[in-house]
Amino acid sequence: MGRLDGKVAIVTGAAARGEGIGNGTAMAILMAREGAKVLLVNRSAERAEKLAVDIASEGGEASAFAADVTDTEDVAAMGRAVQERYGRLDILCNNVGAGASGGPNRVEDVSDETWDDLVNVNITTAMKCSRVAVPLMRESGGGGSIINVSSVAGAVGLMGSPGAAAYASMKAATHGLTLSTAADYATEGIRCNCIIIGSVSTPLVAHYGEEYRQRRIAMVPMQTEGTGWDIGWAAVYLASDEAKWVTGVMLPVDGGLCALRAWPR
Repeated sequence: MGRLDGKVAIVTGAAARGEGIGNGTAMAILMAREGAKVLLVNRSAERAEKLAVDIASEGGEASAFAADVTDTEDVAAMGRAVQERYGRLDILCNNVGAGASGGPNRVEDVSDETWDDLVNVNITTAMKCSRVAVPLMRESGGGGSIINVSSVAGAVGLMGSPGAAAYASMKAATHGLTLSTAADYATEGIRCNCIIIGSVSTPLVAHYGEEYRQRRIAMVPMQTEGTGWDIGWAAVYLASDEAKWVTGVMLPVDGGLCALRAWPR
């Protein structure tokens, strides 16, 4: 305990959409348990406020902030809020994201609307939040940690799936944003890393059903699925001083999916 004592974190998309522990919820809870003060950013103030109460019940410190991080003014207000409430910023978790819906998403099927929506939600939000966070981290002194969230869809090609051209493109773009940010601010001690998420059981994917879940487990070399807690602990490490010499890293938390392949039988 205490790995993040004295630090202030923003977690976007902090409260899960349904019952259970999502990636953002786990990040927020674990960072608070490790001593960070956490600004919980959600479009739904009600869900964020409930999470803040849950964190407070454990003795942690967190507060809710309602914002749509696709909106430039909302993001600017988020930056002002963290400064007013906590006086500094050390950690930013860019956890907002969305996949395509409504059928196949091969490149020949992608509509302009789907493409533009996924650009806005998956990559533009990370850019806007980082744009606000970097000056605040600089003012706070001592560097900072920006943690982006990606997916195996942006790192490997998945044959046999209905297609993820737009979604995979946005997640691959997240890797580029991570590397550029890490390079630009390395000498200031502001680090930027990316968690590549594999087959994790979260409220966001639960509605796809059990067959979909089993297909996701089957492609994992470890033949198990991860949880939001696995992602949360990875974020705690990247946010902590234990990772003070770690920047520009794409960290797969995926049961070996990115690195390992089965030999054909």
